[in-house]
Amino acid sequence: MRVLTLLFTLTLLADDRNRPRGTAGEFDFYLLALSWSPQYCASAAGERDKLQCAGPRQYNFVVHGLWPQYESGWPQNCATSQTLSNTVIEKMLDIMPSRGLIRHEWSKHGVCSGLTAAEYFAKARASFGAVRIPKTMQDPRNARTVPPAKIREEFMGANAGMPKDSVTVQCGGRFLSEVRVCFDKNGKIRSCPASVQRQSCRMDQIIVQPIR
Repeated sequence: MRVLTLLFTLTLLADDRNRPRGTAGEFDFYLLALSWSPQYCASAAGERDKLQCAGPRQYNFVVHGLWPQYESGWPQNCATSQTLSNTVIEKMLDIMPSRGLIRHEWSKHGVCSGLTAAEYFAKARASFGAVRIPKTMQDPRNARTVPPAKIREEFMGANAGMPKDSVTVQCGGRFLSEVRVCFDKNGKIRSCPASVQRQSCRMDQIIVQPIR
């Protein structure tokens, strides 16, 4: 009986996480999530991923997603008549090397942008291009252990005028997993609200995996 109750509770939680929320085009800002590819490629899933982790190109940061956000919370799975074509998917693979991820990001987040799929992914590309990757993270050949604040400082140093609170660092256990940057709806880097800053990594030191 307890097992059935637990399964029922987990199903309800999963349904709540995935339920449609919000209206397409009605949100406050974007959150650009940049995944640290070497960390993903060091995982079991990454070892099976031939496109991102076993091809001729060695990635540093790749686009995880561009997420419409409220000042607190976010919309998801919004109703839309827009569709995602294979042409758009193929054009994104150089900075977002996963067809499955591209489809997922469109169906959960992109549909809430109020844009066509082509416009939404063009905005994701432009946002990615607007963030300069620090030299220390462009082609690292050795692992290093640093405070999360150090990574944030390096991004600010590489991007003149970037507000200190516009960047957050995410970790998976003791390892760097992502860097996230807040953008306004016009594509300009802006400060992140407290709801985003609270998600920052709380570790004193984290390991940055080298390029694989």
